[in-house]
Amino acid sequence: MSFRVRLTREAEADLERPFDFVLDRKLARDGGDLDLAEQALVAIRAGFATLKTSPFTCRKAGQSPFLRELIIPFGASGYVALFEIFGSIDVIVSAVRHQLEDDYH
Repeated sequence: MSFRVRLTREAEADLERPFDFVLDRKLARDGGDLDLAEQALVAIRAGFATLKTSPFTCRKAGQSPFLRELIIPFGASGYVALFEIFGSIDVIVSAVRHQLEDDYH
């Protein structure tokens, strides 16, 4: 079975926030490596690809068994994507955040 993974507009906008978050932290620490932020986006997209085959393996994110979080490892921490499974076809990613951020947008 293969799921169709889609992102809401908000989740697409969130992809800029993790990019900025990594970039700001890296620049503040050691002058920065712009490739690191691009690598973060590649890791996030690879994480989304796993949702095509196994979204139910991700941890629950509330009372509904269909609302879940995908943990995306990257460096010493990573990212968290909030998504919901609809029927037997669709996975909708509604938000993405860095693990060091307090919460979704």
